[in-house]
Amino acid sequence: MAELPELIQALLDPEVYPAPPPRVELAQTQISYVLLAGEYVYKIKKPVDMGFLDYSTLEKRLHYCRKEVELNRRLCKDTYLDVVTISLEKGRAIIGGKGKIIEYAVKMRRLPQDKMMDALLPQNKVTADMVGQVADILAAFHRKAATNTEITREGGIEAVIKNTSENFEQTEKYFGIIIAPETFNRIKTYTENFLKNNRALFLKRMAEGRVRDCHGDLHANHICFFNGICIYDCIEFIDRLRYTDIAADIAFLAMDLDHFGRADLSKSFIDAYVKKSGDKELLKLLNFYKCYRAYVRGKVGCFGYDDPYISNAEKDKIAANAAKYFRQAESYIED
Repeated sequence: MAELPELIQALLDPEVYPAPPPRVELAQTQISYVLLAGEYVYKIKKPVDMGFLDYSTLEKRLHYCRKEVELNRRLCKDTYLDVVTISLEKGRAIIGGKGKIIEYAVKMRRLPQDKMMDALLPQNKVTADMVGQVADILAAFHRKAATNTEITREGGIEAVIKNTSENFEQTEKYFGIIIAPETFNRIKTYTENFLKNNRALFLKRMAEGRVRDCHGDLHANHICFFNGICIYDCIEFIDRLRYTDIAADIAFLAMDLDHFGRADLSKSFIDAYVKKSGDKELLKLLNFYKCYRAYVRGKVGCFGYDDPYISNAEKDKIAANAAKYFRQAESYIED
């Protein structure tokens, strides 16, 4: 594992925070450092450019920090507090200081990990009523979510074709490491054929305003049952991955419930959403989007596998989980 950047090491010192916490813990994703400091969380974007995501400059990181706060307040308004500066004072990095600004962070209230859906599922503590409540929130959210000509174009069938093609291109290098070539080929063929054979359905839903500014990353560890229900960490770094048919948003969580071995909750969630929204037609797209979303989760795991700041032991876990998602994507193929 590569040594952590000097700034992140410095921010592990409780004394650099406005109200010093007892200790600071670090968690990571492939694109962020997440500093857990008492009752608050400070999320710093890694200075990376992955093509589809560009946090390579300080100016861009500020822009996307602000966008993250704005977008996530739609479904979790009391958690996303502000964008704060990290400045250099007498050679020392300080959160919210008055010196030269060297970085920015999204400041959030810390949500309890034991109330996250992905923590509750293995303990059999998620009920049909709970996923029904999530469905009600999402149906209301999707009803109000923005849609216009640009969003429809950016999230319509041509964007789906582009996104799926990009997924396949970005995972070819993991052949035989994380994804079996035969699995890759079968999913790719299914995806291309489905898009070709169902073009009229995609166009119909575009015309009806079913493509909206959605969450874009709706899976179990982005849902917290605390002080109501907080649905957080939507995609902010590229609009076209958030602009999507509402069926794709719903399929993401349904797929993840399947991943946890809870097909019963997945069905309850879908049934509740269809009842609340009246969108029975999304069922025709459900398996396609479940396949797509499972593949995306596998791809994200592949990116984590390449992160030099993640230990080899953690990479092994990431690779195993990603491979499981790829196999799950294949399981949705309708022969």
